[in-house]
Amino acid sequence: MSHRNVEKVIGRLATDEGFRRRFLTDAPVALDDLVRQGCELTAVERQALAAIAPGTIELLDRVIDGRLQKVDLEEA
Repeated sequence: MSHRNVEKVIGRLATDEGFRRRFLTDAPVALDDLVRQGCELTAVERQALAAIAPGTIELLDRVIDGRLQKVDLEEA
């Protein structure tokens, strides 16, 4: 069950501009917020997700078709 949630987080990083910005600013806090919202992630999964290189996440933003992305109108 939890692995599915890891996939959802990665998908959200690829398609949700606001979440991606929050994650790049402070990954542990962004992941804590998801857990508080009911996303089940183990401590190991949270550590692994938080360790994803920012450049990798930014690459997702560049290669995913914009029509699949959720735009965030609130700027940092």
